[in-house]
Amino acid sequence: MSGHFRALQEQGSQQQGSQCFPNYPQFSGFMKPCRFEGEVQNLEVQGSIPPEIDGTFYRVMPDPQFVPFIENDPWFNGDGNVSAFRIQCGKINFKQKYVRTEKFLRERKAQRALLGKYRNKYTDAVEFKVRSTANTNVVYFNGVLLACKEDSPPYAMDPVTLETIGLWDFNGQLPSLTFTAHPKVDPVTKELICFGYEAKGDGTPDICYYSIAPDGTFKETVWLVSPVVAMIHDFAVTENWVIFPIIPQTCDSERLKQGGEHWQWNPKIPFYIGVLPRRGAKGSDVKWFRAPNSFPGHTSNAYETADGKLIFDLPLSDKNVFFWWPDAEGGAPNPEQITANLTRFTIDPQSTDLDLPTPEVLLREDSEFYRIDDRFSMSKHAHCFFDVMDSRLGTDFAAIAPVMGGGHAPYNALGHLNVETGRYEKYFPGTKHFVQEPVFIPRSDSAEEGDGWLMALVNNYGLMSSELHIVDTRDFSKAQAIVYLPIRLRAGLHGNWVDTRDLGLSSD
Repeated sequence: MSGHFRALQEQGSQQQGSQCFPNYPQFSGFMKPCRFEGEVQNLEVQGSIPPEIDGTFYRVMPDPQFVPFIENDPWFNGDGNVSAFRIQCGKINFKQKYVRTEKFLRERKAQRALLGKYRNKYTDAVEFKVRSTANTNVVYFNGVLLACKEDSPPYAMDPVTLETIGLWDFNGQLPSLTFTAHPKVDPVTKELICFGYEAKGDGTPDICYYSIAPDGTFKETVWLVSPVVAMIHDFAVTENWVIFPIIPQTCDSERLKQGGEHWQWNPKIPFYIGVLPRRGAKGSDVKWFRAPNSFPGHTSNAYETADGKLIFDLPLSDKNVFFWWPDAEGGAPNPEQITANLTRFTIDPQSTDLDLPTPEVLLREDSEFYRIDDRFSMSKHAHCFFDVMDSRLGTDFAAIAPVMGGGHAPYNALGHLNVETGRYEKYFPGTKHFVQEPVFIPRSDSAEEGDGWLMALVNNYGLMSSELHIVDTRDFSKAQAIVYLPIRLRAGLHGNWVDTRDLGLSSD
């Protein structure tokens, strides 16, 4: 055992003597762990919830149930705690429950944390079969709610009760050890398009791409090899292609064995974008295009042009957004200097020149968590909705700073950009408010693209509580409804809207 690894184990043992969360930003202020499970019926509503909104908004947050084994644990190493906001007939009910992962159950039995560093099994107090925290995204598919973490298979939950069904391998069909946190649903075929990276285990360069029919039957399975062992958090799909953007956060197996971090920023490698035929492909069919070193965020959308080009939109930063995982020399940017701009790549999948042309910047403003009208996913879109940070809007940073906590990116408004016309508008929730990731709800099945409502959890730092804001896209200047929660929900990662008809529930 190396001296560094031994020190980590000793640190973990010392940490277990405390019943108080460490005095780090990711455990302080608004980011203090919530640890609530239960239900609240008929939440208080200011304004009115449109009666056309009928469904459930699911989201998940990393929320450690115990003081962490490693003191300075990153924010998103916490247990997955899933929220469900059920909206019907203008009323809203709230339910929240932890995913019963192997980690969660074994720690609850031991009455202490057992999981070590983020994605490093060599630092654990015990050996786990599956280390998943199931804390990154929740996706509804084929009758179950899938709680996803990209280092493992998903966990299935009952979409009504939020009871955990168990680790989900799609009836033994899952070919990979890992499953993306961002699977894509084809709005036409209803297929679930997925992949896993480090698919044969930690530190392996293998990627497994697969598609799943609406009835849960696996269709395509393709194994390919990445040019670097690095993070592929999100991806994009078009009618005929799959696009893999690789974040230059790299993994090294020997570093893991020495008790080091899973990820280390590498400023010396390109930003790779893999392009693979969606159907009938072999692993050798992938092309790894190159762009200058940069950090790709969550994808907006991708589609094909009439002449066969791929249009690929995503936020891009010239700095390491995950600054808490620095480069080999310990270099990391100042968080306040990190910005991401919505950027458009045009890719010719038939080209033999793998160096991509300079992309177009669609919006020069710090933004992330892009969502579109999902009915237009994988095809040409015009409307993008997202989180944005605009310091000119009047946020009372002096009041917020002492109580906001840390570890997550702050955004003070919701944005709506028409990428075709350039029209750009913002919804500003208040001077002591930050927004979380939005979801879009279409007004009806036949509504024009982008016509509907945007919904997002909002942190109210003045009251130290959470709110759900619903904004009509026809009047983006104000909220149509503000739903008040009697509790505080720390920053989450991702979530999705599911219509009642898709859940197979009655609308009565």
